[in-house]
Amino acid sequence: MSRILIIEDESRISSFVAKGLKAAGYIPTVADTGKEGGYLAQIGDFELIILDIGLPDEDGFSVLSRIRSTNVDTPVIILTARSSIEDTVAGLEGGADDYMAKPFRFEELLARVRLRLRPQATAMEDQVIRVGPLELDCGSRRTRLNGHEIDLSAREFGLAEAFMRNPGQVLSREQLLSRVWGYDFDPGSNVVDVYVRYLRNKLGAEWFTTVRGMGYRFEDPS
Repeated sequence: MSRILIIEDESRISSFVAKGLKAAGYIPTVADTGKEGGYLAQIGDFELIILDIGLPDEDGFSVLSRIRSTNVDTPVIILTARSSIEDTVAGLEGGADDYMAKPFRFEELLARVRLRLRPQATAMEDQVIRVGPLELDCGSRRTRLNGHEIDLSAREFGLAEAFMRNPGQVLSREQLLSRVWGYDFDPGSNVVDVYVRYLRNKLGAEWFTTVRGMGYRFEDPS
C-alpha cells in the first residue's frame, strides 16, 4: 500500500482526507506544520505528498522549495484555499505536480492521487470502470448500460463513480456525502437518498440495495 504524507494544519481537513485515503487503501501520515512536514518528506518513504500553502509556521511554497532542493522527487499535490492564477503558477513552477483549490470533492482529490501514483498507461485504463453491463468512462464523462448511453448529471456521475469503485460494499450516507459532495457537507442532509433515487430511475432500481441503518450497496443484479 502506498504511503501518503498530508501537510495540513487544519485538523478537520487533514482528518477528513486521512480517513478517506485510508478507506481507499492508502497509508496516510499527517504533519500540521511546515517544519515537521518538510522533515518527514525528506526522511520518510512516501509515494505522494499533499501540501497546504497556508501553514502556521511557514509558507507552503517554502516547504515545497526545500523539498525539491534536496532532490526529493516525490509527487506533490498542493491543496489550498489560495486559488489565484499567480499562486497556481507559483506552485506548479515551484515543483508541484498538481494544484487543487478548496473547497474540494474527495472523489476528485482521490482521482488525482491515483493519477500521480500510477503509470500513465494504467491511469488511462483506470478511467473506464465496468460493473457487469454498466460502463463509466471517467475521461469522457459518459455512461453506458448494455451499450446504450445514459445521460447523467455531474453529481449523478460522481455518485455512480463512488458506487462503481466499491461494488458489493455497503457505503454509508456519510461516506457518500464526503466523497461526492466534499468535506463541507451537512451530515443531516437527505441529498444522498434523493440522488440514489435519481440513479435508480436511470440505471434500474435493482442495482441499489438499501441496507437499513447503514447505507447502500451497489452490485450487478445479474
